[in-house]
Amino acid sequence: MARPFWKGVISFGMVVIPVKMYVATSPRELSFHLLHKKCLTRPKQVLHCEKDDEYFSSKDTVRGYEYAKGQFVVLDENDFKKIPVKTAHAISIMGFVEAGAIDSIYYQNSHFLEPEDLGAKPFALLREVLTRTKRVGIAKVTFQRRKHLCSLQPLDSIMVLHSMYFKSEILSHSQITPSKQELSEPELEMATSLVKAMSTSFKPEQYKDEYQKALKELVDAKLQGVEIKEPEEVKATIPDLMAALKASIAATKKKSTERQAVAA
Repeated sequence: MARPFWKGVISFGMVVIPVKMYVATSPRELSFHLLHKKCLTRPKQVLHCEKDDEYFSSKDTVRGYEYAKGQFVVLDENDFKKIPVKTAHAISIMGFVEAGAIDSIYYQNSHFLEPEDLGAKPFALLREVLTRTKRVGIAKVTFQRRKHLCSLQPLDSIMVLHSMYFKSEILSHSQITPSKQELSEPELEMATSLVKAMSTSFKPEQYKDEYQKALKELVDAKLQGVEIKEPEEVKATIPDLMAALKASIAATKKKSTERQAVAA
């Protein structure tokens, strides 16, 4: 059973809702270890102090902030607990915005929120109101030794907290300047037709991590001594744009017809 890694409250106005926060995602990736090339042995990570010329373990380390060249101020666990912020144990909602108003570049990670028994009703009320108004809560909260900007959105019977980047953390793209292109009306109409032909509802179960599957096949082939050929590099040749759009629309319609025939 999942265990919460943070407990606190959601606060907006004078309403306080005790909640628990859970990790919402778990990447499924094959893990690899660094090995000594000579004997394929996993090396041990060691810490070495050049000043004292001695090796030490992680238990003999402290966290230090370099305020000047070679000058550090040390903070321990008790110091981090004393950071004077109101969001240490509270998800403080500052306002509500339309769900589509937040650019996706701001989103980082997702976490599940569940109410404590005492906060079940106000939690359900907030979730239902967000659903009806199609809005998300914008809040601040502190966990994992940093303050997060975040959004609260309804998800089935619970809510999801999406941690977000602050504006100051988003890098400027002003120096990325692709050349301006003149787009004809026929090209726009044809591209629009292709987008409409490819439009579908989002069903996440349809999308698989093909890279991890192919990587596992490569590992199995190596174990069996099978030689794997490197795939051919896709050449970035730009064909006639209108011809490519027409061919894409025809191929998309053909696939749609085939799917409908299979479903029938």
